[in-house]
Amino acid sequence: MQFKPGRCLPENVHIIDPVGYIQMLYLTMHAGKVLTDSGGLQKEAYFLGKQCITLRTETEWVETLHDNWNIITGTDPEKILEAIRLAIPSSSQNSSFGNGKAAEAIIEKLKNQC
Repeated sequence: MQFKPGRCLPENVHIIDPVGYIQMLYLTMHAGKVLTDSGGLQKEAYFLGKQCITLRTETEWVETLHDNWNIITGTDPEKILEAIRLAIPSSSQNSSFGNGKAAEAIIEKLKNQC
C-alpha cells in the first residue's frame, strides 16, 4: 500500500507495507534514499550505494555511518525530515567491508598451493 504524502513529507517519499527480500533489493536499488528501522536494510542499502536514514538511536553497522552513508535520526520528525531533504554522502564509500573480491583471492591462493 502506498501512502499519499501529507503536508510534511516531500512528494517523492513513499511509505509502503513490508515486502520480501527480493522485492526489497529491487526497491532499494531504485530508491534515492532508504528510511528504515531495520538493521539488515542499513547494510543492504550501503552495499547498493544508497544512503540510509535509520529511524533508531543506534546501529550495529557503525561502518555505514562514515561520510553520511547512514544517518541516525531516531524517531524525531525534524531530524528525519532534515536528513531526507539535506543530507547527502560527503564522499564515496570506504572499503570497510572489503572490495568484493574475496572469493577470487581465495581461488588464487588455492591455485598457488598446487
